[in-house]
Amino acid sequence: MIAFFQELISTTIYKRTQGRITRQVTFAAIAISLAVGLWELSRAMMQWEPLYRYGIPGGLMVIVVWAAYRLVNVPAFADFLIAVEAEMNKVSWPSRSELIRASIVVLVTIFVLAAILWGFDLFWDWFFRVIHVL
Repeated sequence: MIAFFQELISTTIYKRTQGRITRQVTFAAIAISLAVGLWELSRAMMQWEPLYRYGIPGGLMVIVVWAAYRLVNVPAFADFLIAVEAEMNKVSWPSRSELIRASIVVLVTIFVLAAILWGFDLFWDWFFRVIHVL
């Protein structure tokens, strides 16, 4: 735990050129998520003086941004993000036409299955009404 806190106050960037995009996206996701929470905190503090209403969430935002920045540079987490980016680069992404065809197949399958389940529901509803269970 001590090593983690030492890493949070460090200013070095772990493996600077590797996994850059994944780290930037992860940092942005963490920072934006917490910024929304701090905005809600500010709104909940409507009755407070403006100095406190904006100062406390603002100060916490500075801490959160620094913690998010340092988190993506913790060696274990950074290595994971680097590995994720390396694996994502190996993925063969479908072309636009393949994506459209596959999406159509999925949507048609969902509608067909929904129609079948609707039919079963009608049958069992009719059956239980005939035998006076419903």
